[in-house]
Amino acid sequence: MKIVLIGTGYVGLVSGACLAEFGHHVICVDKDRDKIDSLKQGIVPIYEPGLNDMVERNVSQSRLVFTTHLEEAVGEADAVFIAVGTPSSRRGDGYADLTYVYEAARELAPFLKAYTVVVDKSTVPVGTARQVKRLIKEANPDADFDVASNPEFLREGAALGDFMRPDRVVIGVDSDRAADVLKRVYQPLYLIETPMVITGLETAELIKYAANAFLATKISFINEMAGLCEAVGGDVAGLAKGIGLDGRIGKKFLHPGPGYGGSCFPKDTLALIRVAQEHGSPSRIVETVVEVNAAQKARMIWKIRNALGGSEAGKTIAVLGLTFKPETDDMRESPSLTVLPALVEKGAIVRAHDPQGRSVAEKLMPELQYFDDPYETCIDASGVVLMTEWNQYRALDLKKIKGLMKDPIFIDLRNVYDPTTMSELGFSYTCVGRANGS
Repeated sequence: MKIVLIGTGYVGLVSGACLAEFGHHVICVDKDRDKIDSLKQGIVPIYEPGLNDMVERNVSQSRLVFTTHLEEAVGEADAVFIAVGTPSSRRGDGYADLTYVYEAARELAPFLKAYTVVVDKSTVPVGTARQVKRLIKEANPDADFDVASNPEFLREGAALGDFMRPDRVVIGVDSDRAADVLKRVYQPLYLIETPMVITGLETAELIKYAANAFLATKISFINEMAGLCEAVGGDVAGLAKGIGLDGRIGKKFLHPGPGYGGSCFPKDTLALIRVAQEHGSPSRIVETVVEVNAAQKARMIWKIRNALGGSEAGKTIAVLGLTFKPETDDMRESPSLTVLPALVEKGAIVRAHDPQGRSVAEKLMPELQYFDDPYETCIDASGVVLMTEWNQYRALDLKKIKGLMKDPIFIDLRNVYDPTTMSELGFSYTCVGRANGS
């Protein structure tokens, strides 16, 4: 099949590469000429394990093409996926900004020739697909097309596996003809018996928001339980295991930490809240989830300050990990963006290391000092904060780190290390959700 992806951001590039890997002929379109030129040269602008190799392989086999020319791409396409950004509105009201989606719809409309399915791949609020259909119809009344919703469920750091071996594929349509086209797009997944959820447009649009809101709820819940464990002398790891083995609950997303971040959970929870309010059916649970997450980030500041003796002023703090999660260079809404500037504001000197996030972090937090080696980061530190649980931080030479530090204070916001072991090594150890976690 001939498929077009409009947008070469995270979702567009991953989706385009994976669809090419399925054997389709894929054209990725973007207005950013520099980005397209870089991609043509084999330079992938985002970090995602395995993506570079997949892009290179499919480009070399002529299944994946990059261009700025929308007309040439759309005219022969069986399906056109809109995969542009839908950031939160600049107004700060939580609404998703659909400017780029609607702009893409208007721009592709004149180039539609034979029957084409236009697919919303971006995360969009309920009603967007029908608005896209209206805009295309206005721009090209004679076009033979349908609009579909096909939300993505890609985890940064595991996106290729999520696309190639998904839990399910959600297809929102209002015609059998459109459903048949998308079934052909995902035909390789039928061979591995991937569940296909064929539903209406509105339901498909809501599924993505509901899924992310539910996962965010699990995170905020376990963070609240972590605080309660610290208060009563419990252990959140045991609590999480005890409830996670219940099949009705499940063990995923029950890991306490400094709060959720990234490009999806913060944006999508706010958008769901606004959609719910707009339709007179407010989501009180999700509203509280957002509040709890903000409070959790603030609590991490207090936790670090307390571990340092009540004040961070004039003290050097080594931070390991800056991205919102490991295996990504994504800094969007990362807890580090809330926690670390607050420490600097109170007089701390923050030295930082991250395997992939440094270049972005330097632009967002220029007040920090950055290092290429985690051990160098810890030199003369009054405390080490483990912010993101990258694999390379899971087996650190702790004796070496202690020897480099001014004061052996270790603040583990991801519960990577065992409290007993850390105590035996001579660290003053702080973690999340354990009796000594305060």
